[in-house]
Amino acid sequence: MAESTSPATGDQKESKLWKGVFAVTGIMVTLVTYGVLQEKIMRIPYGVNKEFFKYSLFLVFCNRITTSAVSAGALLASKKALAPVAPVYKYCLVSVSNILTTTCQYEALKYVSFPVQTLAKCAKMIPVMVWGTIIMQKRYRGRDYLVAFFVTLGCSIFILYPAGPDLSPYSRGRENTVWGVSLMIGYLGFDGFTSTFQDKLFKGYDMEIHNQIFYTTLCSCVLSLTGLILQGHLLSAVDFVYRHNDCFFDIALLSTVATASQFFISYTIRTFGALTFATIMTTRQLVSIMLSCVWFSHPLSWEQWIGAVVVFGSLYAKSFLRKAPEKASPSEVTESGDSNNVKQIP
Repeated sequence: MAESTSPATGDQKESKLWKGVFAVTGIMVTLVTYGVLQEKIMRIPYGVNKEFFKYSLFLVFCNRITTSAVSAGALLASKKALAPVAPVYKYCLVSVSNILTTTCQYEALKYVSFPVQTLAKCAKMIPVMVWGTIIMQKRYRGRDYLVAFFVTLGCSIFILYPAGPDLSPYSRGRENTVWGVSLMIGYLGFDGFTSTFQDKLFKGYDMEIHNQIFYTTLCSCVLSLTGLILQGHLLSAVDFVYRHNDCFFDIALLSTVATASQFFISYTIRTFGALTFATIMTTRQLVSIMLSCVWFSHPLSWEQWIGAVVVFGSLYAKSFLRKAPEKASPSEVTESGDSNNVKQIP
């Protein structure tokens, strides 16, 4: 009887170590690649004529149709029902919010650098707290507000004290930064609503993760395709990727890694919990910023380094001070890290 309560054997510890390596490697590779590809597609010209890809909604459509197909396959493979659990209009509400989130994110990359955008994403806890109070009547501790304050302070320093002008291919000057920051504020607001309303769906209905992903992405496919047709951008986007094979490859890879990351995110949360996932996601954001600075030659001022230290120091402090739950619930997951935990990647 005593043997049944003995500590984990060496083999079990080694197995957990390799599971951790698998989870961290998967998340880092897929999401760092996703971040680099976003910046490459939206800010680097293609072909000898130096043409820029301008069709953000087309990227949304490609990402969502890939994720929708994979989530449908996962439901069928697990023999889970494809029928909607919640009213379809609720899936559509999440979908509309997520499309606006993703579009703001891609459009912002035309006007602000990827490091600025990535660090600004760390401030998403603020709109999540606001929407949580409004929609879910949640109450937060003083420590949460303190962390939110320091993250906001660090993001503000990072944005307000650039090393030099960020020369966007679309515009110049202060208006460039103001519009980019406005799009990022829109991103944070819509993303906070998306996470909070998904939390409400999980608590209100007995819903599988893949069921929600399938129906929200399916709605996103229809809405983004409709938007492309109404804007007259569908044929233009298809023509662009037809003429630039490297752009087609970039978009295909973007959709693939975005979908693959869903597996690693779910695996990490189920195996190690929301706290470990939050720490990994914070590290991923830091690595993404460093890689973007090296790859795309973004200089950082000493003020920006201070801002980054304040932001990531606050996030790590929050992660290590929190008591890790035994098993993360869907609601814990949606508040624990990057906007893409149990939902589709923006």
